[in-house]
Amino acid sequence: MSKFTWSDLPSQVAFPVARAGYPLIFASAFVTAVLALLQLTTGALIALIITLFISYFFRDPDRIVPSHEGAVVSPADGKVVKIETVENSSFFEGAGLKISIFMSVFNVHVNRIPHEGKVRKVSYYPGKFFSANLDKASQENEHNAVFIETEEGKRLCVVQIAGLIARRIICRLQEGDRVDRGQRYGMICFGSRLDVYLPADFKPNVTEGDRVKAGTSVLGDLP
Repeated sequence: MSKFTWSDLPSQVAFPVARAGYPLIFASAFVTAVLALLQLTTGALIALIITLFISYFFRDPDRIVPSHEGAVVSPADGKVVKIETVENSSFFEGAGLKISIFMSVFNVHVNRIPHEGKVRKVSYYPGKFFSANLDKASQENEHNAVFIETEEGKRLCVVQIAGLIARRIICRLQEGDRVDRGQRYGMICFGSRLDVYLPADFKPNVTEGDRVKAGTSVLGDLP
């Protein structure tokens, strides 16, 4: 039987929402209330729909995390759009395997740590905003890379990449932080992509086109 654990304490509310969404939700709800008080019914209904969508977008459900040794979990909800071998990338020394996950605006956008370890470096690049499903987005779009080293000395990197609509990358990690598998560490607002760089001998459990969930779906096991 598979074993699971909580990477973060379960929320005490029925519908958890990421903190980054509170200002937008409150602002939209305030506009909705003002329009309703002014008896502008159509405007109030539109504002209400927008408020509900923002709340839905910033949802942050609890996740149980597979705990078997070596498991690498997905850092994001979405669709696996590419699995490819890379050589001497900016995010991985030598040969490696890259798994790219695309998030639409309908996916949960909270990002999670793929494997426990120590943060070696956090590198932010203020780039462009091409559509996140394009290959050139990995290098040219605004992105934030987190480099992790496991206790066994294995190295991996997870890169948050802004998309065509996304204009804000949130990462709460700093160099030297200890992180747990499945731990929440940030998010990208309104459509985006995450790339995971792994050792070349990593055998993925997923294929292109698969749907994955952050912290729960196992991408494969570190050798």
